[in-house]
Amino acid sequence: MPLAKKDLAHFEQRLLEEREKIVKQLAQFDESFSDTLQGSDGDLSAYSFHMADQGTDAMEREKAFLFASKEGRFLYHIDEALRRLYQTPEAYGYCQECGNEIGFERLDALPHARLCIRCKEREENGDS
Repeated sequence: MPLAKKDLAHFEQRLLEEREKIVKQLAQFDESFSDTLQGSDGDLSAYSFHMADQGTDAMEREKAFLFASKEGRFLYHIDEALRRLYQTPEAYGYCQECGNEIGFERLDALPHARLCIRCKEREENGDS
């Protein structure tokens, strides 16, 4: 049985809130990445003169990139969940693998979930 309209509205709100948080975090990343490319002394060079500073700068840029790519993937999953919710609301909340209900508690914790717990465990274990 499909989720009630009030439940769908609840999950839509949760997804939109999560999306807003991620977009803000990505905007902060963009801002901080731009700041690292221009030194605090106003130097437009992205390179430091000291070898230790170069290593630290490279490590910070790599960490920032990894964070942004992780957040970008999360944003993708949220957008996909919103797409499912809007295009096929009767199918939202059902496992895309086995068709069973995902469960309110799981969806409330992870509104972008597309698999039930059992199928997600199988996926993580590499089972077919």
